[in-house]
Amino acid sequence: MIYPPAERLPIVDHLHGHAVPDPYRWLEDPDSPGTRSWSAAQDELWRDHAAALPGRDAWRARVAELTGAGTVSAPVWRGGRRFFLRRTAAQEHPVLYTVGPDGVERALVDPARLDADGLTTLDRWQPAPDGRLLAYQLSRHGDERSQLRVMEVATGRVVDGPIDRCRYAPVAWLPDGKAFFYVRDRRVRLHRLGTPAEDDVVVLGEERSWGLEISHNGRWLTVSAAGDGGNDLWLADLSASSPERPDLRVVQRGLGAVTAAAVGRDGRLYLLTTLGAPRGRLCVADPARPTPGNWVDLVGEDPEAVIGEFAVAGQVLLVSRTRHAISEIGVHDLATGRRRGEVPLPGLGTAGGMTTRPEGGHEVWFTYTDSVTPPGVHRYDTRSGRTSPWAAAPGAVETPELTARQVVFPSADGTPVRMVVLARPGSGPRPAILYGYGGFGLSLTPSYSSYVLPWVEAGGVFALAQLRGGGEEGAAWHRDGMLERKQNVFDDFAAAAERLVTDGWTTPDRLAACGESNGGLLVGAALTQRPDLFAAAVCSAPLLDMVRYERSGLGPAWRPEYGSADDPEQLGWLLGYSPYHRVTAGVDYPATLLTTFGGDSRVDPLHARKMCAALQWATSGSRPVLLRHESGVGHGGRAAGRAIGLAADMLAFLAAHTGLRPPDDR
Repeated sequence: MIYPPAERLPIVDHLHGHAVPDPYRWLEDPDSPGTRSWSAAQDELWRDHAAALPGRDAWRARVAELTGAGTVSAPVWRGGRRFFLRRTAAQEHPVLYTVGPDGVERALVDPARLDADGLTTLDRWQPAPDGRLLAYQLSRHGDERSQLRVMEVATGRVVDGPIDRCRYAPVAWLPDGKAFFYVRDRRVRLHRLGTPAEDDVVVLGEERSWGLEISHNGRWLTVSAAGDGGNDLWLADLSASSPERPDLRVVQRGLGAVTAAAVGRDGRLYLLTTLGAPRGRLCVADPARPTPGNWVDLVGEDPEAVIGEFAVAGQVLLVSRTRHAISEIGVHDLATGRRRGEVPLPGLGTAGGMTTRPEGGHEVWFTYTDSVTPPGVHRYDTRSGRTSPWAAAPGAVETPELTARQVVFPSADGTPVRMVVLARPGSGPRPAILYGYGGFGLSLTPSYSSYVLPWVEAGGVFALAQLRGGGEEGAAWHRDGMLERKQNVFDDFAAAAERLVTDGWTTPDRLAACGESNGGLLVGAALTQRPDLFAAAVCSAPLLDMVRYERSGLGPAWRPEYGSADDPEQLGWLLGYSPYHRVTAGVDYPATLLTTFGGDSRVDPLHARKMCAALQWATSGSRPVLLRHESGVGHGGRAAGRAIGLAADMLAFLAAHTGLRPPDDR
């Protein structure tokens, strides 16, 4: 394959005693004539390759069929009214609906009606306590730089806003529904309806990632801020101080633990924390004495299961956990925490998003999904102890028969790591995809995927590796895959690939690596450290230049996870695995597809551009290195049609380069 020319410049930075070459720095500027010309040539190269991929239309058709299951969310109750999201097969985006006491369902926010081009997404929403007003956030082109508006629910009329620069901002309404706390430009502010946003009081002026919540009665404000290895937490009694100047008392600061706090209807302060408990525990305290020395265990740490969330329904406490990535929900006595039993779940999958009525009651709603079950909503009745379906996924789809096996294997340092292997019944090596993430404490748990199922249905193997850096085994598992221990993640992934080969699932010439965002970094590390293990790779929205990642997108916010090149020791960690800096001339690299998105404000496409140029220059083999760039979408939510097209292209590319026959050729 003949690649577009990309000049290698003799740029070398001398950083803390390291000589760091950066020959493709010129590709960081998307608007320079050189980058524009190079990008246009890469677009043409990808289009030509994609057009020749066997079964591309068949992959797209099957992904679209399975995407037709749609989505539905658990209800959020306010003032006798419920709010929920739903997307049918005919809809490009989830629509926010409401149902009032009269039982009539009505659409409140439909992105497709607001933007016929499908480039507008609903990023976040929060009803007022009485359900009469709705704060909601929209962004365009995938940039996630949301504008916040307030709607009168009864009429659909916008009564406040737009307020810009509200990226996924939390909103905490005051009980009278006339004002709310929110985050703008990474600062906590108080907005009173009908007043200019520029006049909003800045409550907390430090730029951080903030979380906000107000108790059901509007008295207690909890504020959290992400910090090194955990978060800082404050509590304010709004009955004793004004909203403009809340008397924020420190609950925890600088403890390296993750704690979420909320004051319940019984007046107790509930604290879900990893402090002294890497897998989590639930504590209670008097809000007047909220510091850790006054916390009392209500539900202690489980040595094998990671605590997730809790909900209170009457005198019953529900606590969700994941045991080696499989969900369970325990039923406990509210006063003592004593375990009474378990919530019946539909299977071995993922349950979450528990909701209750703010005024109390005996019902709890939650979502459930697994590898072959589209997400649906279930209702648990604390009086009867029964679970019943509440709202199924809106579309009916036929899913393939498959088996799911959890495999435990040792990593390079002997640490046991788990992997879930999905396949149709049969034996013998097959084309396989190994997927991973391994970062930010996020867990890979069983879920329905219109990307995974077509691959398995066509006879392939799909494996999800639950790597260190994730949250599958708690806070310590996360800590063992970040900062100076980041290499553990890549070692885990390589060990997973080797285990798939050893167990006869696949062979290196039929194995592909796949990951997105931080998972794109993982794939970049895998193909530069162990190119011999993989035939193909998809590296989506990736971080790849770890020396300069802090200079773009949300990079500065990720220093607690990766470290900083400004620190001499941490630069050494980063250089040790930075994929862009590990590309070596003369290596036969796997067939590689890098995907980027024009509206991505989290991970700048510059990473993929530079890596693409480096790999195209370096590879000694005939397997292609290609860049798929898509404008008008970003890192996160997008129209269903766009998501279908991306998934189909990735599947077609990986199938072509691992030998899997497409759906119409079986």
